Amino acid sequence: MDVANDACPSPKLHTRLRLWEFADHYVFEPVDGLADLYLSVSRPKGSMNLVEELPPRGPSTNPKVRIVFGVIGVLNLSVGSYCLVITDRDCVGSYLGHAVFKVTGLKVLPCNNSHSTSAEQKKMEKEFSALLDAAERSIGLYFSYETNLTLTSQRLYDLGDKFKALPLWRQAEPRFLWNGYLLEPLIENKLDQYLLPVIQGSFQNIHAEVGSDKVNVTMIARRCTRRIGTRCWRRGADPEGYAANFVESEQIMQSKGFTASYVQVRGSMPFLWEQIVDLTYKPSFDVIRVEEAACVLERHFHDLQKKYGAVVAIDLVNTTGGEGRLYERYAKSIEPILSEDIRFVHFDFHKICGHIHFERLSQLYDQIEDYLKKHKYFLLNDEGKTMEEQTGTVRTNCVDCLDRTNVTQSMVGRKILESQLQRLGVLSANSTISDYPAFDADYKVLWANHGDAISTQYSGTPALKGDFVRYGKRTTQGIFNDLWNALERYYLNNFADGTKQDAMDLLQGHYISSLSRDIAASSKAGLIENYASCRLAFALIVVAVMLMMMSLRQARNDLRHLVLALLWAGLCIGIVRFVKINGRKFTNRPRFHLSRH
Repeated sequence: MDVANDACPSPKLHTRLRLWEFADHYVFEPVDGLADLYLSVSRPKGSMNLVEELPPRGPSTNPKVRIVFGVIGVLNLSVGSYCLVITDRDCVGSYLGHAVFKVTGLKVLPCNNSHSTSAEQKKMEKEFSALLDAAERSIGLYFSYETNLTLTSQRLYDLGDKFKALPLWRQAEPRFLWNGYLLEPLIENKLDQYLLPVIQGSFQNIHAEVGSDKVNVTMIARRCTRRIGTRCWRRGADPEGYAANFVESEQIMQSKGFTASYVQVRGSMPFLWEQIVDLTYKPSFDVIRVEEAACVLERHFHDLQKKYGAVVAIDLVNTTGGEGRLYERYAKSIEPILSEDIRFVHFDFHKICGHIHFERLSQLYDQIEDYLKKHKYFLLNDEGKTMEEQTGTVRTNCVDCLDRTNVTQSMVGRKILESQLQRLGVLSANSTISDYPAFDADYKVLWANHGDAISTQYSGTPALKGDFVRYGKRTTQGIFNDLWNALERYYLNNFADGTKQDAMDLLQGHYISSLSRDIAASSKAGLIENYASCRLAFALIVVAVMLMMMSLRQARNDLRHLVLALLWAGLCIGIVRFVKINGRKFTNRPRFHLSRH
């Protein structure tokens, strides 16, 4: 059953454009037959307008020509404007009957041919260039020319045909519209046919045969942009209650003409806390503005109730150490708002399941089974009529909301899918997905890929514990992969994610009002901030060690070399100690800071 077949955006979006790169203009020529007008973008000014024909061409102009598949938007900065376009795409499946594409090529087109000679202007251009290079490497971007990926199937159905006839950008849920800020210049110019909504997250799809029935399962993740960021630079919630790494995951099943959907969410513990990298393997957790925790948390859950109905919050963190302090703050802050519609369940994942006994998650399921049955799932029959509606969601978190969270969410998703298939008669009352090995294997891979995609966007690596989700058990190779990914996360957190964080915030428009000031201020930072570099420190240590070894080799014949060796050893210890004390200053930190946190 195609729930969204009646959603016919008007006008239709351009699906294929020929990009002409003239000296003074970029011109987008529709080659899909949907319009005769061309979009012209001024390279010196970034201004846009529709034109009826291409500029004159000749031996002196010789424009570069390429095919692009959509305009993601325009970024206006103090040093000029930048147009982001999709240069390559892959069709990855369909969402309720409409093709879904993944962005596999993203290009930033500069519109700043003013060539300022100001030294400060050149410095700013260099800074922005590095961030835009990082922006071009944005991953997990998906779009559809025909339907709204930002809304769940239940929400789309409830809104009706009149709403679905609006241009896609007007239908979009702002929280999940990744390029919402970038589309603003196109919206101002009323360029509806170029306004392509994009989400960041994951899209996975499998087709299986269960007995004599065909079953399609789709997983779609939508990442919230309100507190978007990287693992250690975006923790907790902001004062408005928007949580870091908040992701809505929708599992859609289609079989026998029926369509069923279940939505669950994940997100960082929704109060003000942080974990600033400082070169240690596991930096300390700090709860800040403790007196505001209850208010921030209440705002967060009030927003969840408006969007999803009832909420059961599953907390998977440890009860001891730094995680224990976070758990205590969470439990204490949520206590005043607990009710029939807001439930809090703490499950110490590591204590109960350890590193291999994930089957013990059944103990958690026993605690929430009644809630899942009460609040049901969305179900349409083969005539397109509503049989059930989902009236509540499961909100899951660990510290990162990645590894333990994905294992737990996959368990919930499996239980819901089994109940749906049993209801339709695809599975008998006593059968499970595990009774069909091929379907079981594909379903595990679906959730493993889903978790890896979300994890890579937030932490830079695939999810840990992914072998259990993928194979149903822990493996030696999986444990080694976890160790490697943990080390890679350490490196990225400390030496790469600051720039990545700035690039994310640049594209979301979080710092536009103060970008120039922040970059200029960075040049006035202290001596350590300006010159702190782990590469330099490491190089000095290596040189000192080499000189110490050379001195030790001569120490037998000359006491002076023994003294020199001790001096070089002391220098090594001093550098290591200095770097450790000033760890935060030696990391790759974001250059721009949120004004509201």
